[in-house]
Amino acid sequence: MSNLNQIGLNEAKTKELAILLNDLLANYSTFYQNVRGYHWNIKGDKFFELHLKFEELYNNLFLKIDEVAERILTLGFAPNHKYSDYLKEAEIPESKEVSDGHKAVSNILEAFKILLLKQRHILNLSDEIHDEGTNAQMSDNIREQEKLVWMYSSFLNKG
Repeated sequence: MSNLNQIGLNEAKTKELAILLNDLLANYSTFYQNVRGYHWNIKGDKFFELHLKFEELYNNLFLKIDEVAERILTLGFAPNHKYSDYLKEAEIPESKEVSDGHKAVSNILEAFKILLLKQRHILNLSDEIHDEGTNAQMSDNIREQEKLVWMYSSFLNKG
């Protein structure tokens, strides 16, 4: 029992999980800022449609960022908070092209692919150590984001 943390999970494995969650946090934070840029700068014939969709998405990402950070704290570790670290750690690149709607949607789909792969990896580890809290969070995110991938792909006629 001495190798268990305050919520009864293996300390070494939860440290590994916290590292993965901090990586996820960096990717979510970079993605969030990219989507804010798309929302602010979108131009063209799909402006009204995409402006609203991007706002919905960044509001959702804001909640996900908070949930991931709080899960890291629940596991007994500190969430990273510096954007300079996020930009170094994140696999999702900082977007430079933010006004083209089709390019923005393509970037969103690439970001979701990265997030889904990372979340499935976290899900496997959380399942291994019987961490139902992290497991449920990742499972919910995956289910929701897979549907968003279908919707954004349909917008690009890539269904």
